[in-house]
Amino acid sequence: MADKVYRVNMSNLSYKIEEVPAHWMGLGGRGLTSTVIAEEVDPECHPLGPNNKMVFAPGLLSGTTAANSGRNSLGTKSPLTGGIKESNVGGTMAGIMAKLGVKALIIEGIPEDDSTFYHIHITKDNVMIEAVPELVGKDNFFVLDAMEEKYNKKVAVMTIGRPGEMKMLISNISVRDPKGKLRSHGRGGVGAVMGSKKIKCITVDAENYKEVTYAAPEKFKEASKIFTKALQENPISGEGLPAFGTNVLVNIINEAGGLPSHNFRSGSSENAEAICGETMAENIKERHGSTTHGCHAGCVIQCSQTYNDKDGNYLTSGFEYEMIWAFGANFGISDLDQIAKIDALMYDLGVDAIETGVTFGVAVDAGLIEFGDGLRAFEILEKEVANGTPLGRIIGGAAGNLGKLYGLVRVPVVKNQSIPAYEPRAIKGQGITYVTTPMGADHTAGYAVATNILNSGGHIDPLQKEGQVELSRNLQIASAAVDSTGMCIFVAFPALDDPKCLPALIDMINARFGINLTADDVTNLGANILKTEHEFNIKAGLTSATDRVPEFMKYETLPPTNAIWDFTNEEIDEFWNF
Repeated sequence: MADKVYRVNMSNLSYKIEEVPAHWMGLGGRGLTSTVIAEEVDPECHPLGPNNKMVFAPGLLSGTTAANSGRNSLGTKSPLTGGIKESNVGGTMAGIMAKLGVKALIIEGIPEDDSTFYHIHITKDNVMIEAVPELVGKDNFFVLDAMEEKYNKKVAVMTIGRPGEMKMLISNISVRDPKGKLRSHGRGGVGAVMGSKKIKCITVDAENYKEVTYAAPEKFKEASKIFTKALQENPISGEGLPAFGTNVLVNIINEAGGLPSHNFRSGSSENAEAICGETMAENIKERHGSTTHGCHAGCVIQCSQTYNDKDGNYLTSGFEYEMIWAFGANFGISDLDQIAKIDALMYDLGVDAIETGVTFGVAVDAGLIEFGDGLRAFEILEKEVANGTPLGRIIGGAAGNLGKLYGLVRVPVVKNQSIPAYEPRAIKGQGITYVTTPMGADHTAGYAVATNILNSGGHIDPLQKEGQVELSRNLQIASAAVDSTGMCIFVAFPALDDPKCLPALIDMINARFGINLTADDVTNLGANILKTEHEFNIKAGLTSATDRVPEFMKYETLPPTNAIWDFTNEEIDEFWNF
């Protein structure tokens, strides 16, 4: 059975299962989601109104036996940035959708009767849409348990918590992972879009699917072995990430002077040793947690972990660098256990680690909380944000809007989206990515840290301007292509350093579909995706004037390196000349 497009109209609670248009056939993941949004969504529409759409699409290799191919893409117009959004997640959804033959799930419209929320359930040849008043006002783990009980665990699940129901801009869409915990379609307020469409959860049948087929199974197997070996032998994807998780970066970035601290006042943190990956790994081992597991099936990098408290009781899993930075260095909590408790609560509520942590940093400057007050931060999330009180709505509105409400200048956002855990003044290639990516400040869009700091793919001095625009452009083009394959972004490390890695990835795509892509074809795909997204943003009103860092970074030097943002507008705008 050929793959199909599943189209759900929430305006009249109907669905269609359609043939895949010819020009969508060679696309997957981000390539497909951004193409559909560009073709079908008015760039000037209100992101929370009836004319926005949500597009979920597995990657070209999702559902196959290829290592690290379990990523799903979501495309929409972001209510946070006002531009196009692609959000990428692991978990169980991508593989199940691909095996079921769902090329894309497109959700459009808003129910005429908005008195309740709905559950969408997708099977091989049917879509069920039913009201679920019993789930309204419940958070993610409650919904997860309800769906797993209903379908005897043979189901992939996506859900929103109460902040998503209330259309808060810090809200995510949460996805069940292989261990029954959660991963996040994060950034951009995507949970608010799902909330606006009155969808509480989406489930996909994980029992009656077909296995994907291969045009050349032996060639696929051979290329897959080469690709897996490259992942396992790379010092970053094969050693550092499995040993210490993404949190291995705390000490590395701190030593480089690029770890944003106390609402971006410094590039180093006095808390670094207490919250670093090495300390986290020691805690995990002492408390009989797990230092390695994958966020999706087939992961060989295994950079996730299970983090227990001092008594050996489960606290959280998927305890990531961005979360630990946001609350540990930026907001100033020095206790990993306290950050882990906040992490667990945020998974349940379905709110974004970066956006929420940066918002708390800005809230300090607004006089709403003090740096390091983890107990109060937990209380605000649990009692104010979760219940939609006035203070909860202010925090839930994200950092940029909080800054405007309180008349603040130090608001670290680009296109109204919070800057992640790498200081653009001290890691200039990453700064170029923040200002130029169509997504708003997004570290995954073009991970220049790889070359600026980790010496992957060569080295470009992070404190100098030379070469950074070209570096970011090349990485963004590559990332857009990788996001279309269903691959984890961490495959970039061996792809940059091992000459066998990228050809093996292309060979797997060719063997899967019986086609003859070249490296140039893949590069052109990435470039076309970026241009499509950029054109959408221009039509939405995001001009080159939004491709800028916050002004304070242009006149405040950053300790300890005394770096400053010194790119001219003309140098930044040169990015799009390709």
